[in-house]
Amino acid sequence: MAPIKRHEALKSLSRDHHHGLLLCYKIREAIRKDIPFMRIKKYTDWFFKNHLQEHFQEEEEHVFPIIGNENPMVKKAIVQHRKLERLFLDSNDIERAISLIEEELEQHIRFEERQLFNVIQEEATDEQLQHLIEILSRETTDPDKKWGDHFWK
Repeated sequence: MAPIKRHEALKSLSRDHHHGLLLCYKIREAIRKDIPFMRIKKYTDWFFKNHLQEHFQEEEEHVFPIIGNENPMVKKAIVQHRKLERLFLDSNDIERAISLIEEELEQHIRFEERQLFNVIQEEATDEQLQHLIEILSRETTDPDKKWGDHFWK
């Protein structure tokens, strides 16, 4: 599959997606290495609170409205956000929730990157894209630099 040419306005969100895919990899590695699920949960809780919540909010407030919240792809993305939020916040069945986070988050990111963001890029006006650059331009930091327990290594 050829690399997707991402508009500058969406690059910070795509970098966030990269870190989300790395989270999925870390979960897979941790499960493969029999890392206790509570140890994984501490990281996923931290990642959700410090990275993913803001990312979802930025998409929903600034990016999705470009093609409209009634757009079927936007509706799908928002439903996926809510499902992922419930999984991250689930403290009853942690093993199930973590396994589902790994699956659902990867599918969600692939959907946004391969389909939804492409439509948004195509339909957004130059003014809308410039506005996104102004409000979403930020340094994307590597979550691992702020988290000391690299259990997946």
